[in-house]
Parts: sequence; C-alpha cells; structure tokens
Amino acid sequence: MKIYTRRGDGGETDLFAGGRVSKDAVRVEAYGAVDELNATLGMAASASAERDLQELCRTIQGTLFDLGAYLATPDAARREKSRVPEARQEDVDALESAIDAHEQGLEPLRNFILPGGTKAAASFHFARTVCRRAERRCVTLHGSEPLAPLALRYLNRLSDLLFVLARVENHRAEVADVEWTGRS
Repeated sequence: MKIYTRRGDGGETDLFAGGRVSKDAVRVEAYGAVDELNATLGMAASASAERDLQELCRTIQGTLFDLGAYLATPDAARREKSRVPEARQEDVDALESAIDAHEQGLEPLRNFILPGGTKAAASFHFARTVCRRAERRCVTLHGSEPLAPLALRYLNRLSDLLFVLARVENHRAEVADVEWTGRS
C-alpha cells in the first residue's frame, strides 16, 4: 500500500469511518491540532531524560490518538461500529493525579513564569501552547457540533499537566524557572 492516494489533491480529505470534507473544515482543524499536539508531546518526551515523564507522555500520546479518531468520526453510530473510544473520566482523573503528584516537589508559584529553562522544559512549554490551540479548535467545533464534554475537559487538564512537567524538568535539572516581572 502506498502512503499517497492522490484523493486529497483537490483540497478534501476522508473522515475516519466515512465521508469527505474540505481540509480546512472546522473538524479537520480540530483533529489536526490534536495530531500536532501529539507530535509536540513526542518531541518533549524525546528531549526529556526522565524515564517516568517519557512513559507518561507515551500514555498520553495514545489517548490523544484516540481523541483524534473521535474527532475525525462525527457519526456516533460509526464511532461505535468502528470502536472509536471517547475520552473517559479516568483519563481526566489520571491527568489530575499526575499534576498533584508532580507538583508536590515544586516550589509554589508566586509569579507568572516565562517558558524556557532546559531544552526539555521548553519543549513541554511548547507542547502546552499547542495543547491550548487544540483546545480552542475543539471549542470552535463544539460550538457547531457538540462534543463529549470530557474531550474538552481532557485537553484543558492536559495543558495544566504540561505546564507542571515543564517546571518538573527545570526542577530536576536544578534550573530555576524564570519569573516574569513585567516591564521596568
């Protein structure tokens, strides 16, 4: 099987489990942003030397792949027939548990911090911003075609976790987060 099909040369793409839409459709923007998030999370995991964070990222990447399939399959009956999973409360709970566990070793925030520090921390900050964009694209889609609330909740919580993981990377490397002090 060849990787190229030529079916998208006219600006349309196939949805998972059937149907074609424009490549700039709101739904394609949403699952495309989740795919981009998945790739940036892979970059962050690759930049990290921390095995526990790498494993956490791989687990999240699997959930993001599921979320992308969910977004690419608008018809509930086709999702069920194709066994496309939806976000689950336990996925959100796992993110919250990871946030709580990783925050325990960090100094409490007193100010906003600038993205940066180690390469791994900067990668997690970048993934956080891509996560926020994916969330915005999904909110836009949700405005016209309601999504499962847990899909939005998952992305919202994931951006919080990515922020914490950036701080964890700096903390473990003994690199201080740079506080934003505003203009002098």
